Amino acid sequence: MTLIRTAPSGESSPRDGIPAEALGPGQWGASSPVRDLTGGRTVSGRGWAPFERRPHIALLGTAQDHPVDWLRAGQALERVWLRATADGLVASLTSQPLEWPEIRWAVRDPTSAMAHVQMVLRLGYGPKGQPTPRRPVAEVLDVL
Repeated sequence: MTLIRTAPSGESSPRDGIPAEALGPGQWGASSPVRDLTGGRTVSGRGWAPFERRPHIALLGTAQDHPVDWLRAGQALERVWLRATADGLVASLTSQPLEWPEIRWAVRDPTSAMAHVQMVLRLGYGPKGQPTPRRPVAEVLDVL
């Protein structure tokens, strides 16, 4: 579960979670689904912007659907994100529907080398986002 703060960093006490200023604008108009981490809550000072009408969608899939395939898909996703970042692209996941077994089953293609869709990504060029704060490593990891 992602913790979203609806108040700017200086106005709320928790240090964890995504601060309001890092969310970017909400989608204005209907073009295609965009994940909105606010869950419908009002975020003070957050604007709205039209998004592209025809987004670039990429599918990441595997031939099988076992835990080792999920691991490999995660490793591939890491490479995609790093390459996208190096090329100045923004990538966001729109894979929530795949968490429903009946939808996940419906989008499979047993005859394809990518028989099981593991991730759905939206790729494009967007505004530079605000950095999100990080806790010191010593607070979250014990090194022996």
